[in-house]
Amino acid sequence: MKKVLITGANSYIGTSFERWVSQYPDRYKVDTVDMKDGSWRDKDFSYYDVVFHVAGIAHVSSDPKLKDLYYRVNRDLTIETAKKAKAEGVKQFIFMSSIIVYGDSSKGKRVIDRNTIPSPSNFYGDSKLQAEIGLKALEDENFKIVILRPPMIYGKGSKGNYPKLSKAAQILPIFPDIENERSMLHIDNLCEFIRLMIDNEERGLFFPQNAEYVKTSEMVRLIAEVHGKKIRLTKVFNPIIKMMYGINVVNKVFGNLVYDMNLSEYNKGNYRIRGFRESIVFAECENECNLNIVY
Repeated sequence: MKKVLITGANSYIGTSFERWVSQYPDRYKVDTVDMKDGSWRDKDFSYYDVVFHVAGIAHVSSDPKLKDLYYRVNRDLTIETAKKAKAEGVKQFIFMSSIIVYGDSSKGKRVIDRNTIPSPSNFYGDSKLQAEIGLKALEDENFKIVILRPPMIYGKGSKGNYPKLSKAAQILPIFPDIENERSMLHIDNLCEFIRLMIDNEERGLFFPQNAEYVKTSEMVRLIAEVHGKKIRLTKVFNPIIKMMYGINVVNKVFGNLVYDMNLSEYNKGNYRIRGFRESIVFAECENECNLNIVY
């Protein structure tokens, strides 16, 4: 049985992973520790095989007053936690970084491959990258480091941009039909990927993503369809939107940012258990959803 400690109480990813592996009660023992005060420093890590570090500030901010906080939490706390894990005999440390280490999405198509050099455009991205650098310095044969750089994560109960798009899809009669591509990752696919990382005792840098790129307008249309709504896609607003590229919210919704699919292949198990259409159903559905969708 693998014993896993999740650092970061009540986090979306942490609680989702704990729920995911509860399907295998004889294979995983999962505990969680709150990192918001210093009490975690007194916890005995030696009981655990794996530390899954999800504690951090997840949302981008341009407020310079928050810069030091981002580095204290995303970089310094990560490295301190890893040092404690290593000193107390933990064998594997899994860190949630982000595609944001490569900068923001762009107007034109942008494909990240193995030769793309990280270039953070804000202190959120840089704090994640600095944490990665600090972690790699701790790795040795007895302490394996897994760094994940996922794209936008979505699913039932997720936070960030996805629920905003979901709400828009359910109330708007029309939506701009912009040609863009985004890498995304459904929470179930992420949780299965993490489970495989643990089972296979991996180390290294990984780029999990769904098997399909996402066009924002098609995602909005599908969300509406799942809820039994109709939304018309139109190109009439495209010239105005294209003039607005560079504005943060426009880039997030209509920008381009994808991983080369070859980066995300994993030959030791299939983690892509949800196709995109199915993942939207899982993300949106309760009793009110229209499940008669043609796959």
